[in-house]
Parts: sequence; C-alpha cells; structure tokens
Amino acid sequence: MSTPAPTQEATANAIPRINDTAPEFEAKSTQGPIKLSDYKGKWIVLFSHPADFTPVCTTEFVEFARRSEEFKERDAQLVGLSVDSVTAHIAWIRNMEQHFGVKVDFPVIADLDTKVAQKYGLLHPGASETATVRAVFVIDPGQKVRALVYYPMSLGRNIDEVLRVLDGLQTADQNACATPANWQKGEKVIVPPPQTLDDAERRMTTPGYEVTDWYFSKRDLNEGK
Repeated sequence: MSTPAPTQEATANAIPRINDTAPEFEAKSTQGPIKLSDYKGKWIVLFSHPADFTPVCTTEFVEFARRSEEFKERDAQLVGLSVDSVTAHIAWIRNMEQHFGVKVDFPVIADLDTKVAQKYGLLHPGASETATVRAVFVIDPGQKVRALVYYPMSLGRNIDEVLRVLDGLQTADQNACATPANWQKGEKVIVPPPQTLDDAERRMTTPGYEVTDWYFSKRDLNEGK
C-alpha cells in the first residue's frame, strides 16, 4: 500500500530539521525589506513570538534588546518575527523603549501573510489559530539550521540558554569537539570518541586529556594558551 503524499498544508507547515538549509524568505520588517540571504556569512538567531503588546513576549524582547551586544560579539544577527503589522511592531518597540529603557536594534518581521511562519513551521493550530508559537532557530553562516527550540505560549524563553546554544555550536565548529550537559563557555569540552582500537588505546595516555574511559574524555581548550 503506497504512502499518501503530504498535503499542501502539511508541506507548508513542515518544520525545518537540523542541518537542513534554512528556508529563504523576503519580508517586510521594522528595518525595511529583508531576506535571510542578507545575513549569509553571519550566525542568525531567528525567533518568533505570538503577538505584540503581550506581557510574556514583552519580557523576552526587553531581554533580547538588553543583551543585543552579546549576540553581536558572537557575530550573530537577531531577527524577530510575528504575524503583527510593521505599524504594530513600531508602536510596541517605542512602548518598550518608554517603559523599560531599551532599544530594539534588530529587525522584527511583519509576517501578516504568514509566509515566513509557514516555511518555518511556526503555526500550530493546537496552540493558536492565528498566532505564531514561540520558537528559536539558530542558523549558521552557511545558512544551515543548526538548532531549533519550540516553546508553549505560557513559557518565556531563557536568553542565557540561547547564548549558550550559540556558544556551544561555535565552539564545536571551531575545535572539532562536543559540549557536555550544562556546559558553559570556557569549560572543558568532550573529545569525539575514537574510531579504531588503536585510537582507543592511545586515548588512555594522551597528554592533556581528562580520561574517564576510552570513549569518554574531556580537554581544556585553554590549556597551553
């Protein structure tokens, strides 16, 4: 029995997977028309929120704005998105500046036709018929999706964790390593497991490695600097 082809709705709302090419888009934003490819060569943190002028989303935007420089230091471009209009975005941004003393210096996409939301699987009817869910996509300089996290409407994001994910991905790319649970920038990293018996034997006596067993070793990236 053949498998039925996915419906147009299912295809449009498919969630891009890790290491997929991030879907290209062209959209209106608070900084004028933008395309994903405008930021090729940089890391991108694309994040969606359900609606402007809502309390949980406001706390998130205020925190992203306060920590914008930390993303810039990592050569990462913040891009916000919801299905509100540019006018609503502008009014909300000005309201946050007035009440919280922050400047939102990154573009916020006005996805009124939901074209971007559909490409990134941001419309979940079980959560809302009209609003995008909270989601974060971390996209690398080659425009590949490297991490994605979805949140329910009621749960605000942890910006520390978004930065930690970015740090972990950049560290892994630069040092051919992995990062353990609860890892923070500057801590020891996981050495990839050996691929042969000889490598496993050598691993046990490799200088600079903290060896728990042949398959589980850490090293300090700062050692010898």
